[in-house]
Amino acid sequence: MKQFFTLFFVIASIIGINAQENDYKNVAQKLLTSDSKLTIGGYGEVHYNQVLNKQTRDNAVLDAHRMVLFFGYNFSKKTQFVTEIEMEYANEIWVEQMFMQHKLNDYVNLKAGMLLIPMGIINEYHEPTTFNGVERPVIDNKIAPSTWREVGAGISGNILPVSLKYQLYLVNGPSGYDGSKGLFKGTDGIRGGRQKASKSYMSSPNFTGKIEYVGIKGLNIGLSGYFGNSQSKLYDKLDETNTALKAKADSSVIGISMLGADARYINKGLELRGQLYYTALSNTEKYNTFTRTGTKRNDLGSSMIGYYVEAGYNVLRLFEQSKMELVPFVRYQDYNLHNSVDANLAVNNAYIANIITTGLTLKLAKGAVVKADMDFAKSNALTTRIVTFNAGIGVTF
Repeated sequence: MKQFFTLFFVIASIIGINAQENDYKNVAQKLLTSDSKLTIGGYGEVHYNQVLNKQTRDNAVLDAHRMVLFFGYNFSKKTQFVTEIEMEYANEIWVEQMFMQHKLNDYVNLKAGMLLIPMGIINEYHEPTTFNGVERPVIDNKIAPSTWREVGAGISGNILPVSLKYQLYLVNGPSGYDGSKGLFKGTDGIRGGRQKASKSYMSSPNFTGKIEYVGIKGLNIGLSGYFGNSQSKLYDKLDETNTALKAKADSSVIGISMLGADARYINKGLELRGQLYYTALSNTEKYNTFTRTGTKRNDLGSSMIGYYVEAGYNVLRLFEQSKMELVPFVRYQDYNLHNSVDANLAVNNAYIANIITTGLTLKLAKGAVVKADMDFAKSNALTTRIVTFNAGIGVTF
């Protein structure tokens, strides 16, 4: 393994000498590179979802899913501030990120505040014009709980000789037990424990980081990780000498080890991307018993895995005069939220599924898209696929 990484860095160094960096930047990153004192940006999306089921009739769901404003302010060439304010479902307001960054040199930036956890692609690049499909990939909801953000501090920057970007942060973790009930469950893993910096608390810090290779134009390869424990309010004012209370608090916590790998590649009209998550959760046997509802144990799995691969092509590239883009695409997703379970828990086949998504992305102009697609989803508990038609518009500016 050590020889593999040594060879990788040597090859990356050679390739990176004359390579151009890719153009993968989200709105926040664009604000940080702006020369203006005050910069405003944003994005928004409106969705239409219709389940097509031969046995039953379902109403369509129409949703002003998100409207977001970004504000960036440069105090100096080295000290900057960025915030993202989001309204979801037309009635919920959240702060999605809010941090200050100070540039030490060309290689190291200090960053602190409310940070996006750098796992995978979507959690940092979630503007609707940056991905195909009306809805975000399912694994970025059920395994990596996008949009995932917590309070923390750390460093980010570039390792220029080998064309690498890095992020390393200490953050507060998700809440697994709020004092009255468990917030993790088998249907969506740790998603219910996101604290979102809303009067969040911390019983132990967690670590997250990502490294990306950007030495070949159009190519971005990322490796990410998240490690630590869930948080529990039972540790607040805990008498360390009381072994019974300490054992109770320990039963309300799980260990989290999440790994991610992702790749994006754009060459002329071709668009390729893929992503893999693997999450190992420890202490789930005690946690599932402690957070039971009545006599029914919780059903959080001990490990989860999911991936997707996607390909698309801009067919309007064949017409030299066209400034628009039309991208037919297909995506295959597969996930297993009960990849392994504790000894007292049976595998739930409803938590093992795959989804085929195919559709069109029409980019009317830079920052404005119209989307339509069909989802064909099937879990191991079903004999047929659930078909859903999705359509929507999205803007980024």
